[in-house]
Amino acid sequence: MTQSLPVAVIGAGPIGLAAAAHLRARGLRPLVLEAGPHIAAAVREWGHVRMFSPWRYNIDAAAAALLASRGWQAPDPETYPTGAELVARYLDPLAEALAEDIRTDTRVTGVARRDLGRLQDGADRAAAPFVLHLADEEAIEAAAVIDTSGTWSAPNPAGAHGLPALGEARHADRIAYGIPDVLGAARENYAGRTTLVVGAGHSAMNAVLDLAELARQVPGTRILWAFRRPLGAVNFGGGAKDGLAARGALGARAQALVERGAVTALAPFLIDRIAAQDGALAITGRQAAQALTVQADRLIVATGFRPDFGFLREVRLLLDPAVEATPALAPLIDPNQHSCGTVRPHGEAELRQPEPGFYIAGMKSYGRAPTFLLATGHEQVRSIAAHLAGDTAAAQRVELVLPETGVCNLDRAPAASSCCTPVTPQVSCCAPKPELAATAPCCGVA
Repeated sequence: MTQSLPVAVIGAGPIGLAAAAHLRARGLRPLVLEAGPHIAAAVREWGHVRMFSPWRYNIDAAAAALLASRGWQAPDPETYPTGAELVARYLDPLAEALAEDIRTDTRVTGVARRDLGRLQDGADRAAAPFVLHLADEEAIEAAAVIDTSGTWSAPNPAGAHGLPALGEARHADRIAYGIPDVLGAARENYAGRTTLVVGAGHSAMNAVLDLAELARQVPGTRILWAFRRPLGAVNFGGGAKDGLAARGALGARAQALVERGAVTALAPFLIDRIAAQDGALAITGRQAAQALTVQADRLIVATGFRPDFGFLREVRLLLDPAVEATPALAPLIDPNQHSCGTVRPHGEAELRQPEPGFYIAGMKSYGRAPTFLLATGHEQVRSIAAHLAGDTAAAQRVELVLPETGVCNLDRAPAASSCCTPVTPQVSCCAPKPELAATAPCCGVA
């Protein structure tokens, strides 16, 4: 590595700041580049949401050590923070400790090897420093790059094909993505109105549960919930089997709303077009191959996120064609293959790209897969920092055991590369495959 240059970290969210703490601890110089005006810009947007992982899974070890040296008092490890509390009690103090290494209002618009485009080979390619172009027409050099920019700014659309529904962009003023603050700042948009929520994951569950509480408070508030698969195939989580109790409870509460008719479930419902009609939205799609149009005042699209690779066009990347994660990581997280919701810990080796010294970590490393936890990202950047510092043994070592999700997809055979193989639910949700059990933790079992 070129010792005189910093390691550029793109994004000052939880994983970017953790990466900086690990790099510092290894004697390397981080330079964190944050596009927003403040650190953790994405987390601040979902600050009203309470996390389903307690503090003990949300604080990175190197970050905690750095903060402790400054007199920081860690929160109760068994309590559950909101996004705003995560920022105020952990990320803001961490940013203060790393202040000399962070630049905000600094958007990266391109990454490349100095004097070498993506097409150009050369014996010195791996030795050439990286060049990062910034939105203010500045260029900086770095010895290595860790992209932790996340996926928050690139939500998946409502359309059935992975494309925006016809008319989706035109009616953006009535559409929210992710988890809007329906009980707080956005309350007036939803109170007494009909809202269609699209999606089946935890973001959709949070949005539906908040709307249900609003409906309890404000008569006339109506909730439609659209799933892209039949209701019997919808996975509401592992319930009491989930190693994260709050995550299991979230799914159980959402399922109970559907079962008692507090929300109107549309399953399956594939959206093709969004239009204006009588002061509301007419949302047209297909249910059981039959055309169906429903009316709603508002639409909440909680269908996940996708990575933005636009500024990485000159970096040599190798990505799984479906998940858009590295080929080594993809089989562990691909919902089409993975037999249980828990992903075994992984690090530098699984995240390695054909471009030496370049890594994608954090939520963006999962591509389009939905199962990311902060603790997973902490382990990723710990391993990457160890590798960049030349500590191969530490980079290869696994220092994380994740909680089980309590979920197994028993209706499909697990892929050969899947971490877990389903067993009878009466015994356990997932059990390690014999060939993997000796070498890696699986489903939260070491």
